[in-house]
Amino acid sequence: MIRAHPLFFYFLIAYAFTWSFFTVEILSTWNILPNNSDLLVVVNTLATFGPAVSGIIVVGMLDGKNGLLRMRDRIRLWKVGWKWLAFIFLGIPLMFMFGVGVLPGAFVGFLGVTAIALVRYPFYYFGIWFGGGPLGEEIGWRGFALPRMQPIYGALKATALLGTLWACWHLPQFLTPYQGGGPGTGFATFITNFSTFFLLVMSLAFIFTWIFNHTKGSIFAAISAHASVDTPQLALLPLFPAVGVTGMNVGALIGFGIPALLILLLTRGQLGYQSNRSKSVLLRSQ
Repeated sequence: MIRAHPLFFYFLIAYAFTWSFFTVEILSTWNILPNNSDLLVVVNTLATFGPAVSGIIVVGMLDGKNGLLRMRDRIRLWKVGWKWLAFIFLGIPLMFMFGVGVLPGAFVGFLGVTAIALVRYPFYYFGIWFGGGPLGEEIGWRGFALPRMQPIYGALKATALLGTLWACWHLPQFLTPYQGGGPGTGFATFITNFSTFFLLVMSLAFIFTWIFNHTKGSIFAAISAHASVDTPQLALLPLFPAVGVTGMNVGALIGFGIPALLILLLTRGQLGYQSNRSKSVLLRSQ
């Protein structure tokens, strides 16, 4: 069954693994279970590895050790060209901060960029790369799913479908303060926050597919791009005390939505996709 429907079972396992941990987080947030902040950090971290665990399970069942070794090699594929590395490590954080910076009132109480904040940034980046979501998610989203979806649906439809599933995978978090929910919030808050987040994730999905298709299917590039989105939230956003969770997502949508739209227009929706290259990546991943 898994060999006949690998994508279906991949997403099923990824959702089941992650949502089991998110359920604990929700019950704790709403005081149905004891609310232990340290435990919730561990639970939330483990939840982010659902896509990776699922991808590894399905690849291992289908292709065994050789398939897993090929996946490992794509995680190690960091020689993707200095222009792409510059875009990933510098361009993406700058787009994020630009979007936040243009928000009305963003600079109210601005603390200023200090030398300490800049020194801390690479340490935050390193920690987030391995344990903050990018490693656990991108081994699955771009490592397993995307190279199997593009030959079937094409770049545009595959990315739109993957982006939708990626965004909905986060749904339970909108019942917690992590995404502006939790006790005291209502359905209107949920809809507003998730709608903004959904558009943000779709924008990132198109950018990440474009990067993926130009870096030989590098999982390293996908993980690093994801980390470059998440790290400014922890390392730089505290400098803007007036910007909350909702404002952060709106700012990020501005920062990434415009480039995503330009990439779609300039590539005519192809996002750098070449069928022969994609099939080659898929064969290597198998």
